[in-house]
Amino acid sequence: MSRVVLVTGGNRGIGRACVEAFLKNGDRVAFTYRSNPPSDLEGENVLALQADVNDPQSVENAFAKVEEQFGNVEVLVANAGINKDTLLMRMSEDEWDDVLDTNLKAAWRVAKRASRNMTKARSGRMVFMSSVVGYFGSPGQTNYASSKAGLIGLARSITRELGPRGITANVVAPGPVATDMLTALGDQGAARLTDLVPIGRAASPEEVAAAVTFLASPEASYISGVVLPVDGGMAMGH
Repeated sequence: MSRVVLVTGGNRGIGRACVEAFLKNGDRVAFTYRSNPPSDLEGENVLALQADVNDPQSVENAFAKVEEQFGNVEVLVANAGINKDTLLMRMSEDEWDDVLDTNLKAAWRVAKRASRNMTKARSGRMVFMSSVVGYFGSPGQTNYASSKAGLIGLARSITRELGPRGITANVVAPGPVATDMLTALGDQGAARLTDLVPIGRAASPEEVAAAVTFLASPEASYISGVVLPVDGGMAMGH
């Protein structure tokens, strides 16, 4: 069955892999981006939306466009995120606020908007993109790790609140993934990170997207409030 899917931050990396995976499933997929929309993601079943997830009106406008062109959002993937890494003693108030606003508050914002029609339909899927550092921790990432840990509490609270309405809320927690964020660490930084992974390599964005599409699938209708690690065993036991 074709569903209406919205992926925030879907123009590159994990978000783009999610968009492509849902399209392959035959879904109609809208995705948000801040700048530089990919010209090769076009077609009657895909909708690119320039939006700022930190702006309530921009989020409202994006949902309105999806509803006008495709219908109500049935699957939400809250993927948009940023990092501004620095040591605790050097971290500014703005660096803390920017990361928490984009990674956590914006996820709450889009989930709140999506829930409006999901509760009426008594059906819906929400998937939040967390990170292994949300429960594993990472020096220099107190803001990022806190925001990603917060998504777990958000998803589990939504599960208890909206579960009776047929809505599931789950979390995917990737370890190192071969994206621009990993490349920005440089060869040595990336190697130090992947050395912590028992499998010994970074994940591909497509491997993370496979976990997302599973949690959004009909087969996962009885799975809610879980954290699904896609980390090669990096944080097993946490």
